Amino acid sequence: MIQLENILTPGRSLVNVPGGSKKRVLEQIANLVARELPDLEAKSIFESLIAREKLGSTGFGNGIAIPHCRLTGCPTPISALLRLEAPIDFDAIDGAPVDLLFVLLVPQAATDAHLELLRQIASMLDRSEVRERLRHAQSSESLYQVVVDAQNNA
Repeated sequence: MIQLENILTPGRSLVNVPGGSKKRVLEQIANLVARELPDLEAKSIFESLIAREKLGSTGFGNGIAIPHCRLTGCPTPISALLRLEAPIDFDAIDGAPVDLLFVLLVPQAATDAHLELLRQIASMLDRSEVRERLRHAQSSESLYQVVVDAQNNA
C-alpha cells in the first residue's frame, strides 16, 4: 500500500500560502508541482484540476479541500499540502471556507490504489487533532511531519 509520506515532500508542504480565490490557489498548486517535477507542465496540471472542480467541488468540509485529478504524463501519485494564509470560498459541502488543501495527482490510468490514497487522506483529515496540528504548523517541515505522524498513528 502506498503511504502518503512517500508521495508528499516537505518541498510540496507549504504554510501561509496567499489564497485569494479557488482559481488562484489551484494555479499555485500547479506551479508548485511543476517546479518540483519539471516533466509535468503547470498549465496541464491547472487545467486538469479545474476540469475536476467543474464536476463538483472537492471542498470536503471542516475547512478542508482535497483537489485531485488524473494527469497525463504523471508517472506515480503526487501529493502537495497547502495551508492558506486566510480561508477562501471553495464551494465546500458544508459551505465553510477552506484553509487546508491536500492535493492528489494520479496517473491517467488510475487504479484502486489511487482511491485508497484519497480514502487515507480523507480519513486522516477527518481527525480534529490532525487538522488542529496542521493549522498550527509553523514551517513546511512541521506541516509534512504532521502527515508522517498521523500516518504512523493511524
